[in-house]
Amino acid sequence: MPRPNYAETLIGAAVVAVALVFAALAYYRTGAAGLSGYEVNARLAKVDGLAVGTDVRLAGIKVGSVSGLTLDPQTYLVTVHMDLRNDIKLPTDSSILVSQAGFLGGQYLSITPGGDDKMMAAGAFFENAQGSIDVMSLVGRFANGSSLTNVPPPQKPSGPVKAPDPGAGP
Repeated sequence: MPRPNYAETLIGAAVVAVALVFAALAYYRTGAAGLSGYEVNARLAKVDGLAVGTDVRLAGIKVGSVSGLTLDPQTYLVTVHMDLRNDIKLPTDSSILVSQAGFLGGQYLSITPGGDDKMMAAGAFFENAQGSIDVMSLVGRFANGSSLTNVPPPQKPSGPVKAPDPGAGP
């Protein structure tokens, strides 16, 4: 009958305990433990790159996260539900936009506080919101030399162009 090897059992238990400590540390350090706070919302036309858990930042500091995304079938706008920390109070005229962390970085929501004296209540909507910008489309337009606006290029005159008469005077 084989003898139980207590040393292997203790080493295995120590490895599992260390793994659990690292998992708990990562869970709490990344903010995945959940924020106690209040919900605010925004309606955006495009939310490319956003998902549940995406950071919501104010002056570059994480103050919340996206808790849900819902599509309105009538307007085709996406309602972004965000949980913000209780200690962050935002004026009602604050704005929010989808930003990108560097050229190849991930998306996040950036809040710009307004100047109103009245603060947003739980469940309120941002009145000023800008969705995501398709960076690759902009790069493609720039590379091809296309206009970055939706204005069509000016039309060239049809037919022969007459040269001005040099002796006609001003």
